Amino acid sequence: MTPARKALRPTTAAALSVTVMAGAAFGLAPAPANAAAAPAPTGATAAYPASTATSTATSSGVSIRFVDIPGDGGVNLAANVVAPANADASHHLPLVVLPTSWSLPQVEYLAQAKKLAETGYVVLTYNTRGFWQSGGKIETAGPPDIADASKVIDWALANTPADPDHIGMAGLSYGAGISLLAAGADPRIKAVVAMSGWADLVGSIYSGRTQHAQAAGLLAGAGALTGRPSEEFQQILDDFFSSNLAKEKDLIAWGKKRSAATYLDRINAHGAAIMLGNSWGDSIFPPNSYADFFEKLTGPKRLELRPGDHATAELTGVLGLPNTTWDHARQWLDRYLKGERNGIDRQAPVQLTSRTADGDDYEGYPSWSAVPSEQRSVPLDSTEKVTANHDSGANAGTVLLGGALDQFLKIPPLASIPLLPRSYAAVWQTGAYAREQRVRGTVKLHTTVTSDRSDGTAVAYLYDVGPLGVGKLITHAPFTFHDRTPGTPFGVDLELFSTAYDVPAGHRLALVVDTVDPLYIEHNPDGAHLTFSSPDSDPSHLTIPVRD
Repeated sequence: MTPARKALRPTTAAALSVTVMAGAAFGLAPAPANAAAAPAPTGATAAYPASTATSTATSSGVSIRFVDIPGDGGVNLAANVVAPANADASHHLPLVVLPTSWSLPQVEYLAQAKKLAETGYVVLTYNTRGFWQSGGKIETAGPPDIADASKVIDWALANTPADPDHIGMAGLSYGAGISLLAAGADPRIKAVVAMSGWADLVGSIYSGRTQHAQAAGLLAGAGALTGRPSEEFQQILDDFFSSNLAKEKDLIAWGKKRSAATYLDRINAHGAAIMLGNSWGDSIFPPNSYADFFEKLTGPKRLELRPGDHATAELTGVLGLPNTTWDHARQWLDRYLKGERNGIDRQAPVQLTSRTADGDDYEGYPSWSAVPSEQRSVPLDSTEKVTANHDSGANAGTVLLGGALDQFLKIPPLASIPLLPRSYAAVWQTGAYAREQRVRGTVKLHTTVTSDRSDGTAVAYLYDVGPLGVGKLITHAPFTFHDRTPGTPFGVDLELFSTAYDVPAGHRLALVVDTVDPLYIEHNPDGAHLTFSSPDSDPSHLTIPVRD
């Protein structure tokens, strides 16, 4: 294999800065005691005592205590229990377990934990192994992490008035991934809320056989700053960033072991009610794998997709401010852990908000496949040839920032389509549309590629182009090829990242394909050229999912 031409692109300093700011926002957790609490005596009716010296009661009638919990292999997990102050062993209460996000301390969920406890839940949040005050090393949602989730449930049942028949898990990002995986391993889990997580880890950071360099760099930098990476994780990162194709099978196997999609049959057999939420512009875990996973779930389920980047839709809720996503999460838990008839299960299971909509204007659909009412084919007739290794000016923005700007300011990554250098970017455009085009779902590209080298990378972008030629990015995706015979055409089928976007009347669509994007590691040798053609026997086209 020809090594990737570019070295690691992500700015590690920026990644570390994000983590430091997040840690400052949430504060450091109080130091836990050295030993876990002893189980409450059988039949006890008194309130469960605080298991450490660190225990507080709030004016809202909620108690908070910081504890140590022995995880898998005896690894200490720093945790806190949030429950009604008058909770005792005479009444069982539903339990919600919240594993922390990547690099954040166990007080991350304190605002939401208090809201849940105020309505009658026992809530246990814990720092995942390898981070902050928890012991062990970062296993990246590996088997020890999933075993830890069950150990935490065991501890809660022994040391709190948690109801063994009404147990849920929820989390954001890393906590979402662990919660989903735990639902496949522990049948006691009856409900899951997984926000801004993943169902297919390989598909998230290695889609189209292309390394998502900024996303992985952010995780690597934050993990090194706030935790202790395991030797396995460090080796995976080294192989990933060095573009060691000989280790590709190892990377894929490592990722599959950490993907809920791998354990779909077990998750369905256990029957937990699962709510999935993600943002269209999530630059770490794009929404495609959630949508595919959702369609295959057989139990009670809900899928919410909305504007934003990774975890930006949930952020205000973490800070204790009003937040629709967290409101829906609590309603989901109330329905399936408390049995409340609050109506969330009677809503359409797929809820989408267009990136161009104002506020939380959700559209309901019976399934993901029903989101588009039509698939329109746009022919790509002309043959285009580009020189690789040059940034044309078309790009998908910056990890965490691009989707956030789109969410809060309605400013997605922009490009002047007429000014893109045609020697570096292949461009196809439709005519102006007479009426609004409601793009909903997954745009698909089929084309024929010929390269004069055996390896290469290209990135496809779909733009909404206004009258002045300024293109607003609708969606994109990269693809990489290896070991192709130079000069021999081959077909490419590429799914762009799923989206919901309304193209105004009078605008047109533009497909742009170039070979460089700061989000990704590219594999184009110096002097390489890529030709995109449309043979009569296999015409190139773009499939646009639209809603009438």
